Amino acid sequence: MRAETAKSQETKTKLLEGALRVLTEQGIAKTSARTVAAAAGVNQALVFYHFGSVDELLAAACRYGAEQAVARHRARLATVGSLSELLAAGREIHEQERADGHVALLGQLLAGASTHPGLGPATTAGLDLWIAEIERVLRRVLAGTPFGEFTDPSGLARAVAASFVGIELYEGVDHAGAHAALDALEQLGTLAAALEELGPVAQRAIRHHLKRRQDGQGPRSGRERGAPREG
Repeated sequence: MRAETAKSQETKTKLLEGALRVLTEQGIAKTSARTVAAAAGVNQALVFYHFGSVDELLAAACRYGAEQAVARHRARLATVGSLSELLAAGREIHEQERADGHVALLGQLLAGASTHPGLGPATTAGLDLWIAEIERVLRRVLAGTPFGEFTDPSGLARAVAASFVGIELYEGVDHAGAHAALDALEQLGTLAAALEELGPVAQRAIRHHLKRRQDGQGPRSGRERGAPREG
């Protein structure tokens, strides 16, 4: 029984990896039980035996691919010690994922969500794995900084993930523009690093300013203070 279970799991893994390979290399339009089975090197009937339908296989492959990707980069993310380092690590991960074809894969999954109902929730679940990993890093690196007191790590993690997803898709039509966006994120990271390195007096001033803004007591414009209009 153990041998059969191991064999069955091996076949399922082959199908999952075969589905991801077909999606990446041939696109969602050419992904079928036949093409996936051929890529996996197994009988086409095993697609339906193990997953019930091609859509269920694709949804499972999406989750499987995300789990594998997050696992590949978890150790790198664990070394991140600041917001600037997180943005730099994000760029490194982006470049590696693009080189391995995983950026193209994400594009195919998002494109296929409209015609394959199971892909939408599965893609969301996969992105949620990334968001959870980023949020874990953010909670660690922002603790004790002014950013940590006045930002929502959960929302910020989604913003970071959405930025990189958008850049990945943008890169397909404007490579130079996508790299300019990545450069801008790195510049933002440099600014964050500069703020993080300020002394305690400056950090207290920043906290005070942010608290005033959060409480709605920030400085108002001249017009709001009753300054005369020009002309």
